[in-house]
Amino acid sequence: CDYGHFDIVLADFLKKNSISKNQLSEKANLQRTQLNSYCKNNIKRPDLDVLARICYALNCELSDIIRYVHPNGEKGNG
Repeated sequence: CDYGHFDIVLADFLKKNSISKNQLSEKANLQRTQLNSYCKNNIKRPDLDVLARICYALNCELSDIIRYVHPNGEKGNG
């Protein structure tokens, strides 16, 4: 069964709000390589502590940087 998946849309958020990766990595106390993985949506098991630091640094909600993608583009709880 396909339950859908999550996309990390952090890169879009940074671009939309004109925030550099350098600014974020400093403010959130993250290594640049770690941050790049999140920006490239290249994370299999996101770290909640890292996500909390990113949200804190950006003053945003988790839903601003992570998007749930329904299977086959369905809406609702198929």
